[in-house]
Amino acid sequence: MLYNTARRVLFAMNPEMAHSVTMANLDWIVHMGLHKLVSYVPDDDPVTVMGVRFPNAIGLAAGMDKDGTRVSAFGGLGFGHVEVGTITPLAQPGNPKPRLFRLIPAGGIINRMGFNNQGVEQVLKNLRSADGFRLRGGVLGINIGKNAVTPIENALSDYEKCLDAVYDHADYIAVNISSPNTKNLRTLQGEEELEKLVAGICARREALKEARHGKHVPIAVKLAPDLENDDILRCVDTLMLHGIDGVIATNTTISRKKVEGLKHAEETGGLSGAPLRERSTEVVRLVAEHVKGELPIIASGGVMSAADAVEKMEAGASLVQLFTGFIYEGPKLVADSVTAVAKWRREHA
Repeated sequence: MLYNTARRVLFAMNPEMAHSVTMANLDWIVHMGLHKLVSYVPDDDPVTVMGVRFPNAIGLAAGMDKDGTRVSAFGGLGFGHVEVGTITPLAQPGNPKPRLFRLIPAGGIINRMGFNNQGVEQVLKNLRSADGFRLRGGVLGINIGKNAVTPIENALSDYEKCLDAVYDHADYIAVNISSPNTKNLRTLQGEEELEKLVAGICARREALKEARHGKHVPIAVKLAPDLENDDILRCVDTLMLHGIDGVIATNTTISRKKVEGLKHAEETGGLSGAPLRERSTEVVRLVAEHVKGELPIIASGGVMSAADAVEKMEAGASLVQLFTGFIYEGPKLVADSVTAVAKWRREHA
């Protein structure tokens, strides 16, 4: 009930302003324990994925803490992992405003942010905010992408620059090639393009590992839900061939089938939230049946309730990420999802 009141206040603001207000106040809210008025601290439910021990299976998807300024605060809400970014080699403002829209009747959000971030050098300084979280066992993911001004044929260079910079600071690295908000980015999921990119990223990681006495930082690649099923499986096969450690399913969708006729439905950008749930879960199940446990799946897309989180696990996910559901439902969704998934895992152990 209390979060509903807070949400009404926040939803009275434009979405980007509401996000800024939330981020500006999150540290002191968590430090003073005020979040416990609307939620609770879930018990740990450790799980090892990609060789990394996660305190629970529920994480914060990239896009919420783009610059890595509030990692420990988000961790204090019960997230087992926090994925920051997407970050790029150089700072960039992103796309023109307005670029964030709520579709309240559908429980959705459309964004065309365009990888707005402070650039990898500044984000690494900001990641002092993750120290407390990681000391408590929390897992930090860093999501990397390419700058808008970088020609798509030179994309690998941007990913390599980010990889070099973040390798010693991340518990895992997520490679974003599926946002619809950077021109031509999704073409990197094409057969030849993906082969070149993944081979290059994995070669660079091998060089980084050798220079660090074998230190292996897992890499996961985030795919779009709008690919045909055969193309999704082709992408997954390429990831496995080169030794990628995980796949994130899925990014936002450009489909509007579930929101036709609603205000803002015709805005360009990626749609997230409840309208994405069914397709995202379908992709998780498709990939899980294909890889037969050989490639961990991080499920992201449309988790609006604890039951939705369990649904992702039932489909074959190893971890689940929240984003839009967290905005609509608040911190209690985190704790409820951790608790529900822990119960499901005990029953299926």
